[in-house]
Amino acid sequence: MTKLSVKHLLSIKPLTPADIELIFKTSENFKSVINRPIKKVPSMRDVTIANVFFENSTRTRISFELAEKRLSADVINFSASSSSVTKGETLVDTANNIISMKVDMIVMRHPNPGAAEFLSKKVNAIVINAGDGTHEHPTQALLDCFTIQEKFGKVKGLKVAIIGDIIHSRVALSNIFCLKKLGASVRVCGPPTLIPKFIEKLDIDVSYNIDETLNWCDVANVLRIQAERQEIRYFPSLREYSMYYGINKQRLDKIGKKIMIMHPGPINRGIELTSDVADSEHSVILEQVENGVAVRMAVLYLLSPPMV
Repeated sequence: MTKLSVKHLLSIKPLTPADIELIFKTSENFKSVINRPIKKVPSMRDVTIANVFFENSTRTRISFELAEKRLSADVINFSASSSSVTKGETLVDTANNIISMKVDMIVMRHPNPGAAEFLSKKVNAIVINAGDGTHEHPTQALLDCFTIQEKFGKVKGLKVAIIGDIIHSRVALSNIFCLKKLGASVRVCGPPTLIPKFIEKLDIDVSYNIDETLNWCDVANVLRIQAERQEIRYFPSLREYSMYYGINKQRLDKIGKKIMIMHPGPINRGIELTSDVADSEHSVILEQVENGVAVRMAVLYLLSPPMV
């Protein structure tokens, strides 16, 4: 198998375990490339990619752009805040105008769930979902699971806890799908108000006790409190959230075993994680950032149109 079974990457759900393993194997090869003195390969020369971001992003946008340039693709960056979207132009019109410039692939972030799938049915280009509202963020889940496999040599059989603001997170759902496809046991943990009611239907554990969850897990993937998405108050204060669900060195020292700490970024230091945890030997946060470029290179390469 040298190609993915899907034309677009819109969600983790349609991917098979074989697809994910192919992405991981290809990511390993590209990780060796980006650690060489000459970090570019001509794998996608003459392929044009548009990064179309309708929401602010730093890490994901830069990671995709770097991945594209490492593959020698031609890159167009589109920001909604400085475009005709502000004048009322529709998503489809925006995309078609971009494609008229002979763009082959679109990497899109959008605030509305399902926007990437909608676009994929309307345009003649390969679409990669870089995050659609609170729905999914497939490349983040792939790089998270790749990082776990790199550290443990496997994902199957591991116990992975996803902790924090589950209800507003696109990372949580993609991670749940990806981890379960690879055979991990998954638990979500956080205040009851930040855990969606449907979550148990995904055949995962739910806990509201952070200390018991840290004792249970091998890996803790800690999510950011997304205050910008919270139109109502979901807990009394950030101080109280940190007291009951924040992870600090004292909390980790109590559990009597070493677990791996992950975070998709950006971190609210002192709220989800204290600095002595985020910067500790437990943390693989910077490895996640490095692996993000390799995984996105793999996804772009495996989905790219055949070179003529």
